[in-house]
Amino acid sequence: YRQVPPFGQATIRQFSANTSELSNMAVRNFEDILQCSIPVFDGLLPDNHNKIIMDLLFIMAHWHRLAKLCMHSDLTLDILDQQMTDLSEQFRQFKAKVCSAYHTQELEHEAAVRSCQQAKEATRWAEKDTQPQDACIPKLSHKKKSFNFHTYKFHALGDYVNTIRCFGTTDSYSTEPVSPSLLFVPVLTYFKGELEHHMSKGRYHHTD
Repeated sequence: YRQVPPFGQATIRQFSANTSELSNMAVRNFEDILQCSIPVFDGLLPDNHNKIIMDLLFIMAHWHRLAKLCMHSDLTLDILDQQMTDLSEQFRQFKAKVCSAYHTQELEHEAAVRSCQQAKEATRWAEKDTQPQDACIPKLSHKKKSFNFHTYKFHALGDYVNTIRCFGTTDSYSTEPVSPSLLFVPVLTYFKGELEHHMSKGRYHHTD
């Protein structure tokens, strides 16, 4: 990714030295990674696995651009629905044929964070039990990591078409802000955003 040159003022930004170690990424980071993924991943794996990954990345990029359209018709929504079906099938094929052929594990910073948390927990238990702390601190090890698409984010991809039909294109709304007027409409109670907890905290200026 580091070899990919930037394009435009804000279309493709310069990638960091190690993309896999990025944390706290914004939406634009995920978008840039996806848009440049096909030339980056092409040829990294054997031909049989490479074709599956290339097809998966192409379908993902196609689905992403369709989902971000600022104007939709019945035709484009039907295409997006079909792309969602193809994407689901390609993910299953990727997990069954590609992921099962490789041993994957935690990244260095993931293993370091987990080991640090375990060390703190072991230290607290050692202080309670009055045991030597060095004997309780775990060694740095890398846990096995497998691809898992049984998560809410994957499940929610199938709701995009119905959501666009009901509420409009994805640039028309956000899941983050909260509108006080929506809080008193029973039908729209599910429309409360990710920052809903700010509403309840704002009613109490003095807390413990």
